[in-house]
Amino acid sequence: MTLPPLAVVPGLTDTDLEYIVVGVIVFLVFVVGSRVVSTVVVGALKRRNVRSDMVQVGGRVVTFFLIGLGISFAIGFAFRSQNLTLAGILLATIVASFGVQDLLKDYVSGYYVLLERHFRIGDRITLEGVGSGTVTDVRLRVTLLRTDAGDLMVVPNAELFNKAVTVHVKAVERAAETKPTLPE
Repeated sequence: MTLPPLAVVPGLTDTDLEYIVVGVIVFLVFVVGSRVVSTVVVGALKRRNVRSDMVQVGGRVVTFFLIGLGISFAIGFAFRSQNLTLAGILLATIVASFGVQDLLKDYVSGYYVLLERHFRIGDRITLEGVGSGTVTDVRLRVTLLRTDAGDLMVVPNAELFNKAVTVHVKAVERAAETKPTLPE
């Protein structure tokens, strides 16, 4: 006695249906997992006293990433092709790299700004096309300037790295720093 076919769609075999069901189950596991991981990430960010809006964004990014990964794996299982999974992961990587390109540029520029130390906290600088102010803090991604009006200007370090910067300091101060010491 032969069992009737499970597939109700013409042209769809029982094996195809089994793989589709496995794909749906994989997707559901990723959805549930994304909720769990998102809750853990949100809890960790709250313990570190991160701003509430950034906590919410962090939770959403984790959820979105894991659900997207789940879709990619589910499609790979449903169509029995890991090439589709790899193509989805590659596409997501390319999209993410374009999204963080400017951020990475600021961090790499920040390393050079901190390493070369052309200006220091307290120096007055003028940045071509942006304005001028007194340096109040130099961070890895941004430099903070206080303008003459008292406003705080946040300048990405890529701007400082790629544009002309004029450092206004007393000549006596810099001469003492750069004066070569001669052996006696």
